[in-house]
Amino acid sequence: MAFEVVHEEFLPWLPSAPSRVVDIGAGSGRDATALAARGHRVVAVEPTPELRRIGQRLHADAAIDWIDDTLPSLTGLRGPFDFMLLSAVWMHLDEQERVDAMRRLAGLVAPGGCVALSLRHGPVPAGRRMFAVSAAETMALAERFGLSTVHRSDEGPDCLSREGVSWSALVLRAERHAAPGTGR
Repeated sequence: MAFEVVHEEFLPWLPSAPSRVVDIGAGSGRDATALAARGHRVVAVEPTPELRRIGQRLHADAAIDWIDDTLPSLTGLRGPFDFMLLSAVWMHLDEQERVDAMRRLAGLVAPGGCVALSLRHGPVPAGRRMFAVSAAETMALAERFGLSTVHRSDEGPDCLSREGVSWSALVLRAERHAAPGTGR
């Protein structure tokens, strides 16, 4: 499915001018490529070597800097970023990992920049590591680290029509002053 269809709710929050953006959990690169096509300087973070290689091969002509890194630490990622996309990754983190990851995201986003997250709700497929995570919990966690919720939608349909699966979309904005707990 096209980036504009999957992430329609995030489109108003994308920077209008070429900016520094990151796609965390980039998979095979659909979203990173769409962001690069809009003129952004894109970093694609993908911890799975097979997916990263596919993305690099499929999108070799796109201006994307691919890196091997993972949440919650993102030790190889250097900010700041004007826009951060986390599509279908947050539910793979347990409670403590989500705290650590939100702290790190708050330290990587530029003042006034946005973090866009899609949250999956519903049954966990066999053999997958996933945790129940709510929009309310994520918003409260973001607030602890100086990120304000500027957009929330709940119960979005599953684009693959999986039984019992729905999505929430959140856009968090970094306050223009230092975020608590981030050292900025």
